[in-house]
Amino acid sequence: VQLQASGGGLVQTGDSLRLSCAASGPSPNPYAMTWFRQAPGKEREFVAGIDGSGSRTYYADNIKGRFIISRANAKNTVILQMSSLIPADTAVYYCATGGSAHFSGRGWRIYAYWGQGTQVTVSS
Repeated sequence: VQLQASGGGLVQTGDSLRLSCAASGPSPNPYAMTWFRQAPGKEREFVAGIDGSGSRTYYADNIKGRFIISRANAKNTVILQMSSLIPADTAVYYCATGGSAHFSGRGWRIYAYWGQGTQVTVSS
């Protein structure tokens, strides 16, 4: 399984940004996908997840209402639409999958497959 993340950048407080993660690999694809982030000196934390069908989504409390996770028309691509960004959102964002169509949970340690990470920086 290979994951390719893209879309990070430098934005200002209140701006929006769209991250994408494309997955390739053997069945079952589309995989459930999850976004994590890690700020300097902090533990990697759960951001949002979506199952393989796109019918179930999961969000961390600190981004709920600002971020939306969805599947693109190409079902093996997952989008994280981030709005009303604040400096606390600054981190390296990673997409990950456990390699199945079921959401693997909010703990990052159990995920087997990771994208390369994309930097999001929000200036005040």
